[in-house]
Amino acid sequence: MTVPAAKKPATRRKTPPPPAPAKCPDCDGKGEITETVRVGSRKGRATNDHQTALCLTCWGTGHAAD
Repeated sequence: MTVPAAKKPATRRKTPPPPAPAKCPDCDGKGEITETVRVGSRKGRATNDHQTALCLTCWGTGHAAD
């Protein structure tokens, strides 16, 4: 009587991971941009201060629009 050979385990095909989404060109993938603070109602004089704002191109996700 012969002993059957042990079966090799079946290997699964690996699917490549999906490509990473492209970065937003306006905010460089951060999702936020800096805006200059303006003072005054008529002339809107720019100051040296800055504040962060949500990137309107990608809506804060950091991914480029399709």
